[in-house]
Amino acid sequence: MPDTSDMLIFWAVVMMRFFVPLAIPRYPLPAVIAALILDMVDQTIFQLFTSLPLEGYQSYDKALDNYYLAITYLSTMRNWSNLFAFKISRFLFYYRLVGAALFELTHLRELLFIFPNTFEYFFIFYEAVRLKWNPMVLTKSKLITTTALIWIFIKLPQEYWIHIAQLDTTDWIRENPMNALILIGWVLFLLGMAWWLLRDLPPMRSGFSVAADPISGARKERHGQGIETNLQVADSSERFFNNALFEKIVLVSLLSIIFAQILPGVRSTNLQLALGMAILIIINTALSHWLARRGTHWKSIIQEFVIMSLVNLGIILLFDFLLPRYDGSINLFNTLFFVLLLTLNVTLYDRYRTVHIRNHKGSN
Repeated sequence: MPDTSDMLIFWAVVMMRFFVPLAIPRYPLPAVIAALILDMVDQTIFQLFTSLPLEGYQSYDKALDNYYLAITYLSTMRNWSNLFAFKISRFLFYYRLVGAALFELTHLRELLFIFPNTFEYFFIFYEAVRLKWNPMVLTKSKLITTTALIWIFIKLPQEYWIHIAQLDTTDWIRENPMNALILIGWVLFLLGMAWWLLRDLPPMRSGFSVAADPISGARKERHGQGIETNLQVADSSERFFNNALFEKIVLVSLLSIIFAQILPGVRSTNLQLALGMAILIIINTALSHWLARRGTHWKSIIQEFVIMSLVNLGIILLFDFLLPRYDGSINLFNTLFFVLLLTLNVTLYDRYRTVHIRNHKGSN
């Protein structure tokens, strides 16, 4: 049985990997880099400071990777002014998410090479440009070129190295110190590509801010922590069954399937899990539409998250009470975990989709 200190270290790292991504919508570049660094060093921390077995590390790591990537994707709805860049990021995110879900179901490492995580570095590129330029200077051709270069020269080699060759960079350099020159050459090549991409942009603006641009046209909340704005989440005239509902079902179902592979005692098939998540999403969306038609709107993300969590908690407790009467059962702890995951992502999706639609109204 693991000792107390090992478990404290384990849960401290896990909690950091859960909470750090929540800063990405407001501080995109530093927060996503912090999440990336945590992803890189967590296994090393466990190896150096604990005696915990790490046999299931791959699934654990991929689940948390996709959790923070989901928050990152949702932040593009809130922050990105370049619509074509957003469309590319959406494709890259879902392409990787499908690959991660297939990997968790099959454990074929080649899938992580076929479905590389190009989205992450594309996001970093966009946010790095935003520090000194208006992102609208990024043309369609430049964005497509950037995506191709990241995919071919960064992610494919990295995914092959980690998931197929399964090599460790430190061991590789230790075996032959001259290998460090190859790594340095690769880094210089990447820097050269970055210069080539940015060489013809307009002059850089003075100063920079790591914080995302404030949401325009909405009153800032000053209650509690005041972390968001007073925005309408559901439009009472909007169709209930629409693309947004479909995307939420796909997003949360894929994330839930990925997380289900690392949680002990999940007593459901992936299809049952996806259907259960879809039902909860439909109930949540129906509640938002009902409130919108009555003229009631969420005042903050925290308010919506708390209320939706309580609603979903009641639904799950009802299922837990009724299912044994029909020879059924659920794992209450794991189900509540899924519900919190669902609620967090749906809350952010609803809020930031409203911002995205308003900012790009009339755009093609």
